[in-house]
Amino acid sequence: MEYRINKRTKDKISMLGFGTSYIAQAGEKDAVEAIRRAYEGGVNYYDLATAESRTFPYFCTALGDVRKSVMYQVHFGANYETGAYGWTTDGETIRRSIDWQLSQLKTDYIDYGFIHCLDEISDWEEYCRNGAFDYLMQMKNEGVVKHIGLSSHTPEAIRRVLDEAPVDMLMFSINPGYDYQKGDYANGTVDERAAVYRRCEAEGIGISVMKPFSGGQLLDASISPFGKALTVYQCLQYALDRPGVLTVLPGMNSAAQAEQLLQFFEASAEERDYSVIGSFKPADAVGKCVYCNHCRPCPVGIDIGTVNKFYDLARNGDTMAAGHYYELKLRADACISCAHCNNRCPFGVDQSGRMREIADYFRTQDE
Repeated sequence: MEYRINKRTKDKISMLGFGTSYIAQAGEKDAVEAIRRAYEGGVNYYDLATAESRTFPYFCTALGDVRKSVMYQVHFGANYETGAYGWTTDGETIRRSIDWQLSQLKTDYIDYGFIHCLDEISDWEEYCRNGAFDYLMQMKNEGVVKHIGLSSHTPEAIRRVLDEAPVDMLMFSINPGYDYQKGDYANGTVDERAAVYRRCEAEGIGISVMKPFSGGQLLDASISPFGKALTVYQCLQYALDRPGVLTVLPGMNSAAQAEQLLQFFEASAEERDYSVIGSFKPADAVGKCVYCNHCRPCPVGIDIGTVNKFYDLARNGDTMAAGHYYELKLRADACISCAHCNNRCPFGVDQSGRMREIADYFRTQDE
């Protein structure tokens, strides 16, 4: 397992987390085994937005003896009063739901308490008006909730909430389909979604990724919006390469699935390489670096994807990114303009030109 640090909370979070979208498909024995196998493989971050109420005790059974070693992401707005998942912005309903969830999990604290699934500006306004946000902050002030999170599929709503609430972690739907405006939750343009990633990185807000496979569509050529299939490992790597991302939360419902996902960290660079998405990119993504590093190897050894990422973040106001850029052994000014990278880039980026642009930018910053 590999880990990343949430800059705001200092939590060390496993790059592979545990999503619960499919856990209700398993019986209790299989579900508990899946949760425990993930933990044994180093997973320490668990999302609790599950499909059915009966699954909550599974986590207590599987992780009760190691509760202090794991983190729970609990949603203030997920409602299980009918037994199945429901959505609400009503403060009193949320209060009852959280009390019930804590009792089912047999825990007295929540690591990340999430403002749940706000996809419209009106949802956020209603959430505040109905006392839901006040209740979440009350729980934070009382120490029951350690950190505040937000889940959303919509960049516009995310911007509004981040402007007004002390969010430490964002749960966002990330995969090539959504980023290229294909699928039910492909909200926002290519640029708007990229701006969310850059803002989170710049402000130290971690991102936990939901729907990395677009509900399985990206893994099946017959239903993929691109007409081509990607692999599980390609999708995981794509999400992990977005700025701000700390962990990806694929759904698991068996120990075998958990084992397959854990093998991601043993996979070769070729198995993780998602540059094939360059063959089905939309027009507004042409010429934009997505940090896939398919341009490797650079003849002089420049890490082109990382140079591009630090540049984009620095231009967005991330002073730490600029510092990281200067720590690189080889920076953009080492480019010899051989255009080797241009010929390999599946997104049609003029990387040689970008290297000159980046070198000029940082040179100007130094003056």
